[in-house]
Amino acid sequence: MRSPSPLVLSLLAVLVSGPIAGANPPAPPPDPVRVWNELALATVRSQSASDAQAARLLAMVNVAVYDAVNGIVSRNSLLLRRKHAIVPVDQAPHHASVYSAASAAAHAVLAGEFPAQQAVYDQQLAADLAALPPGGFTQEGRLWGAEVGQAVREARADDGSTPNESQPAGSGPGQFRAAWSGVQFRNLAPFAIADSSVYVGAGPAPLASLDYAAAFAEVKLVGDAAIPDAGKLDTFRFWSLGAGTSQPPGAWVQIALTVAGTRGLDVIQKARLLALVSMALADSVAPTVMTKFVYRHWRPATAIREADTDGNPLTDASPTWAPRGGGIGTSPEYWSGHSSFSAAGAAALAGFFCNDSIPFSLATDSAPGGSARSYPSFSAAAAEAGASRTVGGIHFRFGNEDGLAAGRAIAGEVLSKSLLRVLGPAHFGSCPL
Repeated sequence: MRSPSPLVLSLLAVLVSGPIAGANPPAPPPDPVRVWNELALATVRSQSASDAQAARLLAMVNVAVYDAVNGIVSRNSLLLRRKHAIVPVDQAPHHASVYSAASAAAHAVLAGEFPAQQAVYDQQLAADLAALPPGGFTQEGRLWGAEVGQAVREARADDGSTPNESQPAGSGPGQFRAAWSGVQFRNLAPFAIADSSVYVGAGPAPLASLDYAAAFAEVKLVGDAAIPDAGKLDTFRFWSLGAGTSQPPGAWVQIALTVAGTRGLDVIQKARLLALVSMALADSVAPTVMTKFVYRHWRPATAIREADTDGNPLTDASPTWAPRGGGIGTSPEYWSGHSSFSAAGAAALAGFFCNDSIPFSLATDSAPGGSARSYPSFSAAAAEAGASRTVGGIHFRFGNEDGLAAGRAIAGEVLSKSLLRVLGPAHFGSCPL
């Protein structure tokens, strides 16, 4: 029987997180990608983070984990080397645990961003390290991971996410009527795409157009709180994901973790999957906020109540109309952030697996009764998430459809350029390896 190649032995040593010794198999290593993403999601909830803040944090954590893992793998094998996201592989150790590196990288990001919760993160890191073989292999990984996590934080320190800015309330037909905060995120530096501004939407349908009147009529009917429809209300609530939840980006990270588990991905594959998905989600932030900022379009509730001011003879005012989902919305209507995030997450997942039709189940943080829903594909879930905003009465169809299109395009750029092999074929069909 042929002996395993040095490449195979090297990769095996990396995956078991230490030298192979003795006849007894080692205990299963921890799953740092899952564990630290769950901690990041818990942080998003506890901090009542906005969707933009959630997307940025999740990308920072997962980029740090990926760069820590990829650095070690790439230094062990030229054939397995991939492009880094932020931190180059040159300084990575040749012999180190990818498990301790992943945990330490995520720990450095979370503890650095939220020092008040350091004890929680320290406890998890200690538990992860205690589950690994003692010695230099684990220690080298920990030191490298901490270095990577800190480098990611430094790279994102002035990325446009602060200080907080607000856009004042608009006035007149077509204008969003409230001031809204967080508009500095229109300048958020991309993680993977080249230029956020190229994805800014073409704008909502003109108020006097037939297309506007058709979208108006649809939401006025299907999103009307005065017309009971338990199914539509449950769909809206399932995807609503407001303050104190994982937010829409977090739901797609949950989906990625679920599918990674059912598909049996190892830590290297899982780190890359979560990095691609979270970068696509984060890179949807600036185009979404920029588009809302530029057009400042009014929400359906205002539009329907004041339809006699829009100059369109095909729309009728209904001064007491209320959206099925309750509330008018805290930012301008065009386009739907839920839609852009969902399409970006779905397209990144489909691209990674070269297959959209992977079934999964999900219970979002806002699922009525905590009940899970099952989907035949990633795109089916994204379509429902986007449509939920219309049946909830808070977005027009064009706000949903344009958001979905933008999210898909953003994910396409992320997949085509990011974390690809340095040597050998970079693609399998139309999907990056």
